[in-house]
Amino acid sequence: MRLIGLTGGIGSGKTTVARMLGDRGFHVIDADAIARDIVAPGSPALQELSEIFGSGILLPDGSLNRGELAARAFIDKEHTELLNSITHPRIHEETQKRIAAAPGDVVYDMPLLVDNDLHHDMDLVIVVDVDPETRVKRLAGRGIGEEDARRRIAAQIPDEVRRAAADIIIDNNGAPEDLIPQVEAAVAKINELP
Repeated sequence: MRLIGLTGGIGSGKTTVARMLGDRGFHVIDADAIARDIVAPGSPALQELSEIFGSGILLPDGSLNRGELAARAFIDKEHTELLNSITHPRIHEETQKRIAAAPGDVVYDMPLLVDNDLHHDMDLVIVVDVDPETRVKRLAGRGIGEEDARRRIAAQIPDEVRRAAADIIIDNNGAPEDLIPQVEAAVAKINELP
């Protein structure tokens, strides 16, 4: 089994690239999906988050209000690190279980792969790269305000650090169809791995 890291800053289009790799036979493990699973209503992580960030992060049904948590967690580095200290160990544990159970080559779709220094554990790292202003516009299309988008981008590592960790860089500044030949080239490079 080969373990391929897929990363990129918020709004870069990682999900699209992950879907394309999944369509080409790779087993995709999505860290964001795991992150949602670990904060399900009644979970220990959600309880801990509400104790630290306040009960205002909970919706009336007891589920997580992601927007409110983001507004409270991404205000500065200290709060972001608090969030990460609660969620990241749990995400890592669940990820390891899913990787162990995977039927073949795995693409680990992890926004913070380089931030958390996990890229060294991968057989190959793919970075989806997009200009920050384009990312802000894309996030606005998802209903995230410009100031909030810039704050979230600033909370992540600089793009040049992420690019420096890449074995393959996929440029997603263009049209969606521009991704196809880049993903095909990435698959060819993956298939060259032992």
